[in-house]
Amino acid sequence: MTTPNEPPAPNRSSGVAPVKKEFLLPIPHTAPTPAPAPAPAPITEPADDAEPNNDRKRPADDASEPRAKAMRNKKDKKKFTGQNKDRPRGHVVEAVQICSLIAIGEECTRPNCRFEHDPQVFLAARDPDLDGPCPSYEANGKCPLGIRCRFHKKHTAEDGYTQLTDAARMATAKPVLNLLTRDRQQDLRKKQFKFTRTKEYLKFLGEEGKARAAAAEAARVAKEAAAAAATAAAAEAVAAAAGSDAEMADAKPAPPPVEKPAPVPVAAKPEPTDSVVATLKLTRREKTRIDFRGKTYLAPLTTVGNLPFRRLCKGYGVDITCGEMAHTHSLTAGAFSEWALLKRHPCEDLFGVQLAGGKPGMVLDACEIINADCTVDFVDFNMGCPIDSVYGNGCGSALLDRTGRLRDILRGMDQVMDCPVTAKIRTGVEKHKNVAHKLIPQFREWGVALTTLHGRSRQQRYKALADWDYINECASAELKGDMPVFGNGDVLSHEEYYSKLATYNNVDGIMIGRGALMKPWIFQEIKERRVWDISSAERLDMLRQFTSYGLEHWGSDTQGVNNTRRFLLELLSFTHRYIPVGLLEVLPQKMNERPPRFVGRNDLETLMASDNCNDWIKISEMLLGPAPAEFKFLPKHKANSYEDPVRAEAFAAYAPTSSLAPSVAQLATGTA
Repeated sequence: MTTPNEPPAPNRSSGVAPVKKEFLLPIPHTAPTPAPAPAPAPITEPADDAEPNNDRKRPADDASEPRAKAMRNKKDKKKFTGQNKDRPRGHVVEAVQICSLIAIGEECTRPNCRFEHDPQVFLAARDPDLDGPCPSYEANGKCPLGIRCRFHKKHTAEDGYTQLTDAARMATAKPVLNLLTRDRQQDLRKKQFKFTRTKEYLKFLGEEGKARAAAAEAARVAKEAAAAAATAAAAEAVAAAAGSDAEMADAKPAPPPVEKPAPVPVAAKPEPTDSVVATLKLTRREKTRIDFRGKTYLAPLTTVGNLPFRRLCKGYGVDITCGEMAHTHSLTAGAFSEWALLKRHPCEDLFGVQLAGGKPGMVLDACEIINADCTVDFVDFNMGCPIDSVYGNGCGSALLDRTGRLRDILRGMDQVMDCPVTAKIRTGVEKHKNVAHKLIPQFREWGVALTTLHGRSRQQRYKALADWDYINECASAELKGDMPVFGNGDVLSHEEYYSKLATYNNVDGIMIGRGALMKPWIFQEIKERRVWDISSAERLDMLRQFTSYGLEHWGSDTQGVNNTRRFLLELLSFTHRYIPVGLLEVLPQKMNERPPRFVGRNDLETLMASDNCNDWIKISEMLLGPAPAEFKFLPKHKANSYEDPVRAEAFAAYAPTSSLAPSVAQLATGTA
């Protein structure tokens, strides 16, 4: 009960985050023009999702108008859900492309080289250098791009051509791991890699399949024999009853006894499917055991879970990192773009890669290559991806309903890999048909070392709250045994993290995905058990660190700069949803609460809260210089950005301009 002097508690059931009134942004709107009273019309039930429209008079004889309006509203809603599948990629190519050998100060000996060989021509046509040191040179003591680097003056001699190196840094530099070599790529493309372990396991599967087929045939014969015996016995009983009735009626002597046919032997009940092939047991490989319990785990995130972002999260204290989902068919084909997803930075001390595939042979081939060439602590198998293209190919969450194929894949991965195998799943494919509680006990038998359960079905995507009660049920000791089970879904603060661990105490840990995208520093909050009211300047420093990691990873030439810009914008499409702690009436911010339009405590904080793509590009220009005229960006998820001119105009009109607050320019240059 509140006193007259106390404000009422904010209503958190509305789905909107409770921002303090002084920071809320009023949205101007045009008052509707009064319409003349309409003629009497037949009463029609409005559609459930139709909204009143006071600006337009409905014709009295148009009985189908509510239905038509409902259809329009559904289409409008759909425009802002799902993915932007045909979005521009923002690929930018330099007008003059220089020979890679000339760029690093070497002589080109290729007679048919079609690239520019005059450094001065290239430098005259290229965009100007960026401010700051070269990330690659600072980290490794040399830059592999030479004068193509947008920081080339920092590591080029006075002649403007010769490249400098730093021997001390080169001696201490730690290289990125899990690179695909040209020789290995040729082996894969020419089918020269010997998949010894995979072939042994597939041979075992063939023998097991024959044994299962024989057992199934024996069971069928036994069932038919039992049915025939039952039918014969029933017919005999009917015949005996009919004979007795006739004897009593006619008082005739009984017919001579008829010999009964010998009973058909009924085969013993077949053993369960998994024990039919008891003589074909696999020999489990000795593996390094990893204690996952209680560790913070950054989810493998497609597109946004790249190596620079993982490095950023490692800086905030996350324990376990995992690469982006890689398709096994592309890995076995030697695609450099797919192998790039397996790269591991030396700072990732507990690192795994995630694979997606639907065919045992293809998945195991990829596992055997990784086992031979890569340095990983575990391999995670994706059974939760809801994307249509993945699901339609029998991968991801499609495997949740294909237990037999899932068994063949997971047992094979455990047989082929020297490191532990983990699994990531959803509750099921459909909303009210959970299957995880049936799969988890089998995972334990198939050699899975850790299962992570996302508390939503494929059908739900992110439309509903994660079902943590069901996660806790699946993590019970009766189902999981000694295999740890992590939960995943809707954690955005250290309060929620520890609250869920205490409430759902069967769970051994929590994987964090979107929460880390919105506020990467969540892992530091969890470690320190405190709320961090991070300033806009600190957030800009975080983005500056991400761009430095990005330039080191994707390259510091023009193409690398714009790749870094694109992935920075992907990150900003999530971080703009964060509401600063000092602006909230009630802590913590909830994942399912929509941020209202608000202004920050300074210009930069306001800019970082914008959901307009153009404002994100402005932030990128503070860190990476002006974007090329041809550069375009559209976020992966439609709901991450809005193109509403009225809202944008209001946002600009109410941006704070106090002289006491540091300006965006000051914060960008570090002079605030």
